[in-house]
Amino acid sequence: MSEESDFKVAVDATVAEKVPSVVVSKSDIPSRIESMGILSRIVRTITHFFFDTVETLVVALSIFVVVYLFVAQPHEVKGSSMEPSFYSNEYILTDKLSYKFRSPERGDVIVFKSPTNPDLDYIKRVIGLPGDKVKVEKGYVYVNGLELQEPYLKDQTFLSPSNMLKEGVEITVPEGFYFAMGDNRPNSSDSREFGPISGKSIVGRAIFRYWPISELGLVSHVTY
Repeated sequence: MSEESDFKVAVDATVAEKVPSVVVSKSDIPSRIESMGILSRIVRTITHFFFDTVETLVVALSIFVVVYLFVAQPHEVKGSSMEPSFYSNEYILTDKLSYKFRSPERGDVIVFKSPTNPDLDYIKRVIGLPGDKVKVEKGYVYVNGLELQEPYLKDQTFLSPSNMLKEGVEITVPEGFYFAMGDNRPNSSDSREFGPISGKSIVGRAIFRYWPISELGLVSHVTY
């Protein structure tokens, strides 16, 4: 014989109302998976872009370092010693490669380490080569007995009593050395003062002026 239980469960309607319910639609799952896929692709794209950018910068920096050390170097002209050919605050590009295959020539505009302060770079013009006989007399420069024709000069070449080179006295440029002077002869510290410079101190040859824009172009070469 069956018996019915006298116990009953009472449910408070207010409790039922307070219990939150969550309804998950089956159609939401694919959309969420798709969103996660899009996010993953975005992350991969950003990551690839970042590493590609870093790689490009590393390659560019490596090329710059190689060019700077072995091929060419920018220099800013400071001072008036090369006027009117070059003026202070102009920018030039110095070729560091060509002198590894050939020697400097007369008329080349060169950049070299200062004989008195190696931290400074000087810009001057090559006047005498190794073995040349150089003399300054009555305002003119003579190399191997011939007067130099220097159309780039505004003033004649004179000497001061403290110069290594003396008026009318011919000197022979030693092997491995070069006699260099600035184009602004009254305002240039050069080989007249400190003597010929070592070829080992030469950084390179000025080949291109890129600032100011109005003077943009190759550095003209003088032959004598």
